Amino acid sequence: MATAKFQQQIFNDEIAARKALEAVRWPNGPTCPHCGSVEGIVALTTKSARPGLKYCNACKGQFTATVGTVFERSKIPLTKWWLASHLMGSSKKGFSAHQMHRTLGVTYKTAWFMAMRIREAMKDMGMEPMGGEGPHIEADETYIGNKHGVKKARSTHHKHAVFTVLERGGRARSFHIDKVTATELAKVMAKHANPASTLNTDEALRYRKMGKKFAKHQVVNHGKGQYGAGDHTTNSVEGFFSIFKRGMKGVYQHCSEDHLHRYLSEFDFRYSNRSALGIEDTERTQRLMKGIEGKRLTYRRTDKASEENSLG
Repeated sequence: MATAKFQQQIFNDEIAARKALEAVRWPNGPTCPHCGSVEGIVALTTKSARPGLKYCNACKGQFTATVGTVFERSKIPLTKWWLASHLMGSSKKGFSAHQMHRTLGVTYKTAWFMAMRIREAMKDMGMEPMGGEGPHIEADETYIGNKHGVKKARSTHHKHAVFTVLERGGRARSFHIDKVTATELAKVMAKHANPASTLNTDEALRYRKMGKKFAKHQVVNHGKGQYGAGDHTTNSVEGFFSIFKRGMKGVYQHCSEDHLHRYLSEFDFRYSNRSALGIEDTERTQRLMKGIEGKRLTYRRTDKASEENSLG
């Protein structure tokens, strides 16, 4: 970590890390996470008060910038949270818990917990449909099993279906689904894709009926060797799957079925906040940190850390 990038104060100075987190969470001044008040909040500066502790005169509660976030009650220094978030946000195919454990100087179990909380922060909480009049939506499914890094305890050969809805030139949302049927896929599309969009899919029959609900349905017939003509293409979503599978196979060699949706959130986040959209590492990390709000993630069993094993 000798590069200038990793010499930033937020990665090395706790005061700077705390102030940076406060600026991300409260750009217009502190908001009490207990009652929502923005008035009458003061910083506690007594010797017994921990750094960053604030007092709300409205509800008489105390809080810091981590209260009401996935970092709440964590004893891990904020400098390490900033660095871990930066590493996961800027690594195109992911950053393993083993590598994080070595880079941050924390135990593997701690690194695993940190990675899971960061993935929770990456989760897209926006439910507004993507696309609209003009934009193209691409939709496709892929299957991922043992050879691509996802294991299922009772069936080593079981493959898991991942369905991705992607706005060309924009965001991506991916879902682990039980059954790849026209009915199930249509439910996802109805919630996440604006029908005023142009829908782009392959020739699978399951897309025909849902395609009629969009302004236009463009089909690429892969079975006949077609891979795109003009804007008739699913290249964007196929490119997304390529990065996802390389990450799951090369970086995250194993993850449990229960946690697959968290890994999907991670790859969705990086795609939706990529350099091609003008979002570079610093801003991407800040957006990730903004996502820690209003989320909690706790684990009762520490032995779950063994479920992810990554390359050395």
